[in-house]
Amino acid sequence: MKRLDRSEIIFKIVSYVLLTLFALCCLYPFLYILSASVSSKEAVDEAKIVLWPIGFQLETYAYVFQEKSFWLAYCNSFYITMYGTLVSMLVAITGAYALSKPRLMFGRGFNFMLVFTMWFNAGMIPNLQNFIRFGVNNREMFIVALGFSAFNIILLRNYFAGIPTEIEEAATIDGATEFQILSKVYIPMSKSSIVTVAMFYAVARWNGYIWALMLLSEDDQPLTVYIKVRIAAIIRAADEGVELSYSTYALQYAFIVCSIIPIIVIYPKLQKYFAAGVNVGGVKE
Repeated sequence: MKRLDRSEIIFKIVSYVLLTLFALCCLYPFLYILSASVSSKEAVDEAKIVLWPIGFQLETYAYVFQEKSFWLAYCNSFYITMYGTLVSMLVAITGAYALSKPRLMFGRGFNFMLVFTMWFNAGMIPNLQNFIRFGVNNREMFIVALGFSAFNIILLRNYFAGIPTEIEEAATIDGATEFQILSKVYIPMSKSSIVTVAMFYAVARWNGYIWALMLLSEDDQPLTVYIKVRIAAIIRAADEGVELSYSTYALQYAFIVCSIIPIIVIYPKLQKYFAAGVNVGGVKE
């Protein structure tokens, strides 16, 4: 086993200390929100919470779980995230596969137009007018309208372009069609990048707010919009003198905790693919 010299030991110690401090800084807001959501009204309103709960209570979560509209919004978020990610991945994988091929007719022009959309766009108001004109006012149309991301297609295209052509040529000699090459060669060899892009899409769909607020009706709105509207109503009620046995801030934190649970549960399981996909897909030409 190789012995580390003094400079390497100092570097490792400093690195671990800095990384630990950075991790604690990232973790603290989550711990604070969780603690405040189950703390007493006086402790939260008087800003006594530092790390651990004070005056433990679960009334805020009881309120959240009894809200039928909360569960409807949760279902809408799952629907938009699941099917939105599937539709977006279908577009991204097929588009990236085609654009990665030098033999694609006008391929350079298509790639330029794809990148051009990342540099310039019409802006929010023209896009909103287009969405309204095309009838984007329900979950299904919403999923289709937001099913395209130039950045994610480019990420997959770069990875696909780095796969050795000899593998595709061998599959072609064996009689494989383009669909078989994509499904049995490219997709299995690109799991890390595909999972990475799927995670990008899923997080964007789950956290999506502004377009959902402007385009979807109340029955189709996801959790992010519901929480914003519900918190605003709770604050108005408190300002009008409605007495609650818990802090309105604690109730807000309870909504936030419930909304981030799926991402917290899923992300660690996909982290290894996420890191590998970014590192590999981001450097291929």
